[in-house]
Amino acid sequence: MAQSADRMTRSRYVEEYKEMAIHEMHRSGVPASITLAQGALESGDGNSRLARNANNHFGIKCHEDWDGKKIYEDDDAKNECFRKYQSVEDSYRDHSEYLKAKTRYAFLFELDITDYKGWARGLKRAGYATSPSYAESLIRIIEEFDLTKYDRVGETTRLPRERASHKSVSKSTRSIMEKNRVKCVLAREGDTFESITDEFGKLSWEIPQYNDINFPDTLVPGQVIFIQPKRNKAEVGRNVHILKEGETMYTVSQLYALKLSRLYYLNQMNPGTRPSVGTVLQLRKPLKTQLPKPVLNDNIQGGEEKEEIKVDLNLD
Repeated sequence: MAQSADRMTRSRYVEEYKEMAIHEMHRSGVPASITLAQGALESGDGNSRLARNANNHFGIKCHEDWDGKKIYEDDDAKNECFRKYQSVEDSYRDHSEYLKAKTRYAFLFELDITDYKGWARGLKRAGYATSPSYAESLIRIIEEFDLTKYDRVGETTRLPRERASHKSVSKSTRSIMEKNRVKCVLAREGDTFESITDEFGKLSWEIPQYNDINFPDTLVPGQVIFIQPKRNKAEVGRNVHILKEGETMYTVSQLYALKLSRLYYLNQMNPGTRPSVGTVLQLRKPLKTQLPKPVLNDNIQGGEEKEEIKVDLNLD
């Protein structure tokens, strides 16, 4: 009876972990509704042995690339290896990273953040779970508990509990601009990440994360600072960018308000890759394998000229 009374209900699970799911959505692009529904379903609302003893809320197995702690549980086969985390937060973060790292899930990040049905069916199609009703189960949880409202939580629409943890917001006198429908400001003399965090009432991690900076440094006057999460693709019409002298993947990501990790993905590059000047970077759709160059007929009669081949890069 004591164990039954201690069991977490689904509504309590949602209330307990909604902020983690929203945080991961803004950090990685995985809809909060999907994260919450998967967490609830995979962990039995936080009551499973994996959740209680290993903080594993998403049923992620060890696989070859896992070098952390492990726990063993019967699943599709006996005594299978599952990942063990130090905290539930680590499990939520690893879930996002897992989806981002596996190429079979890459197409999901092309979907709109509010397309929970597309995400649910895509996860099943990509093989996240073996249950034939997996997608329908996720959709049912999302709709029953109205989880889509968390997909619409942005930087100016915080949930009450999180807003209470923010520092008081001062009235900013500086001009707020937009790039790719993402709000940003220009740094002034003496600005720091801490001062902008205080000015706009953000959490300590938000401004550095929104600007893809792991170790905040001194800001340069005129530097663009985003106060909302950047997007997964550039605005309509901004299809490609030709890298110029002095530009980097980071400066391009800031120029188009495009997440740096997403820019690497769209161009099939490993994070940290430094492309050369003149590289054509994709800004909206993933780079596709280029077709082999056409072979021209060398047996052209005298006086005939080879046809010039032109490639339309659809540049802006």
